[in-house]
Amino acid sequence: MFSEDTVIRLQGVGKIYKRFAKPSDRFWQAVWPRALRQAPADGNEFVALAPLNLEVKRGQALGLIGRNGAGKSTLLQMVCGTLNPSMGSVVVDGKIGALLELGAGFNPEFTGRENVALAAAVMGFSGAETDALYESIVDFSGVREFIDQPVKTYSSGMYVRLAFAIATSANPDILIIDEALSVGDGAFAKKSFERIMQLKEQGTTVLFCSHSMYQVESFCDRAVWLDHGRVQMVGPASDVVAAYNDSLRAEGATARTDHTSSTSLAKKTLANTLAASAQDQAATENLAAPTSSGLTRISSIEVNVDGQTGTDLQAISLQSNVTITVKFESDPAQPCPTFATGFALPDGQIFTSVYTLFDGITIQRDKLGNGQATVEFEKLPLMKGRFFVGAYLFDERALHVYDVVLQAATLNVTQAGVHQGFVQLPHRWQ
Repeated sequence: MFSEDTVIRLQGVGKIYKRFAKPSDRFWQAVWPRALRQAPADGNEFVALAPLNLEVKRGQALGLIGRNGAGKSTLLQMVCGTLNPSMGSVVVDGKIGALLELGAGFNPEFTGRENVALAAAVMGFSGAETDALYESIVDFSGVREFIDQPVKTYSSGMYVRLAFAIATSANPDILIIDEALSVGDGAFAKKSFERIMQLKEQGTTVLFCSHSMYQVESFCDRAVWLDHGRVQMVGPASDVVAAYNDSLRAEGATARTDHTSSTSLAKKTLANTLAASAQDQAATENLAAPTSSGLTRISSIEVNVDGQTGTDLQAISLQSNVTITVKFESDPAQPCPTFATGFALPDGQIFTSVYTLFDGITIQRDKLGNGQATVEFEKLPLMKGRFFVGAYLFDERALHVYDVVLQAATLNVTQAGVHQGFVQLPHRWQ
């Protein structure tokens, strides 16, 4: 049935929901399908996912991208078996670990310990297997002090820690993640990405649904772009992400609205991360403080143009020198983070960026984990216009985002002449 390296095969898989004129019609359709002799008109059907064919290879990381309501979660739920397709067949070869949404499958009245046993049973673990994995699950989740408390008392960060620890506890053949890692404190998010990378290196297949195009492009081998339940493109992650971004820009005002939403999402993700961390800290305030917090963040950023420092600066194209200096705090026990900075257009689209990692730069830190990085753009090649300076702090792989400052400063660039565009490229006339 399967080729040697295929673990997921979808053939003609689709999902259609019927709309009914009144609640009683839904009841009769469920208990006596023939009671409604006339099939609903096309206008009374909602196509959540149009029929599609898809194969996923062993050890591959497949990203799912698209707007909210595109059909991504529907597809993942059918792969997991928690949602039946309306048509087609789903064949999966391997054990699945799924993190579809925050606390999915948890009984809020049960304790953490009881939910571990419940989730393990659903995943097909025997009692002996659950007992063998229990300590590693609790250790990884970091909620040991609250494991015998009802999970309804947990913060969002504690929820996702326990759910992720369970989903990845037994080295699943297939790991499915649906935006669930957008919550939780920074230290746990870093640890979770380390485990995902470890599983991928061991040959685990990963289905990764995210609104973060950067993470999809950095982590995934291939990607699927869905829109209104239909596949728009399947291919290498970098190609699909580029096509998706091009489609947003091509929509003009709609694209700008969508990007504003994406920017808000980035801010919200960061806010949720810090909020979850604060909740967890409050919940554990009576416990002994750890030796290191694991919190990595930007402590300050300074933008200087021709000796002038500020947040609203003037620059001259091909003449001004721009210097960006960022200071950060990090856990000295963790590898040194990657710093990135760049310029964005007024609509929020990143125009250009530089990374310490890709430039082979190692940042020096003191024994407390404090560090500083400075980058200079000589004779700024940007042409006239308004640009935003942003700063980003990633892990050592430039995959997980620790902290971000979207608009550290505004750069107002003027130029001589009427050249058009955004940048002057080095050139020579012959």
